[in-house]
Amino acid sequence: MAESLSQGIANQNDLATVRAGVPAYLLLIDGSILDDPNNQELLLAGARLYSSYAGIFVEEPARAARLSTKALDYGRRALCHSYPTICDYDKGAFDSFAQQITQLKADELPLLYGYATAWVGWIQAHSSDFSAIADLPKVELLFEQIIKLDPRYERGQAQLYLGVLRTLRPPALGGNPEIGRQHFELAIEYSDGRNLYAKVEFARRYARLIFDQQLHDKLLNEVLDASPEERDLTLINTLAQQQAGQLLDSSAAYFEE
Repeated sequence: MAESLSQGIANQNDLATVRAGVPAYLLLIDGSILDDPNNQELLLAGARLYSSYAGIFVEEPARAARLSTKALDYGRRALCHSYPTICDYDKGAFDSFAQQITQLKADELPLLYGYATAWVGWIQAHSSDFSAIADLPKVELLFEQIIKLDPRYERGQAQLYLGVLRTLRPPALGGNPEIGRQHFELAIEYSDGRNLYAKVEFARRYARLIFDQQLHDKLLNEVLDASPEERDLTLINTLAQQQAGQLLDSSAAYFEE
């Protein structure tokens, strides 16, 4: 049920339908987890749904913070049910945490990915909290472990997350956006160019950061010219096209500043 529900939402092409319908399913997932609190599939579905809904549809900061906290709780419980020592270190020293994470194997990729995506969503919703921002190196480590185990995992989604994380700072402030560019390009390659959101984030995070309007507009026009219909990517592609139009509308003003 949890897997079918997640796929049904991922393959929906109407954002308004998902915005209106998902809250009922969040309650359904909550109830199912209450009945079976250690069910890892339910916990991962809850983490994925709460994190996606908060990140895409919730504009009120306080509400997004609440929902992302629940997502992180579910993702953390799913992983730490099998690996309780990770939860002993995820709020502690980086080296101790890293020692635990690097021991995970490919069989645990769904748990690792669910935990990582929920955590990065939580950081985004708590971006005004310095202690949340301080967790970014640990989240980067999670995605690094994922691509170490399988660089193509989820059709390159982990590459996309690393691309975003590694273009948060411009070169003048110690960032290395060229590493981020490599991750964006891999995310596009591993999805056979069908993850349109990877192109939007490539334009938003990298092209704008280095003031490359030609690349920026090229990527966004490719998104608008593509069909959003793609198994398990239709919803995010539909959102990508909406955001691509908005970014293109502001392109001239942004690059002329």
